[in-house]
Amino acid sequence: MAREMDHDAAERIADAAERDPEGPTAVSGFDERAAAAADRNADDAYDDEDE
Repeated sequence: MAREMDHDAAERIADAAERDPEGPTAVSGFDERAAAAADRNADDAYDDEDE
């Protein structure tokens, strides 16, 4: 089962990209997409609490 991206996972991905700036994670921009997904998921979770 797939899990939604959260800020902890996005931070681990960003750390990996920082350790190896020429690696596929950094070069592909996955670290930035992971951070954006975590932000969206956090916003969605906050919106769900209002209902």
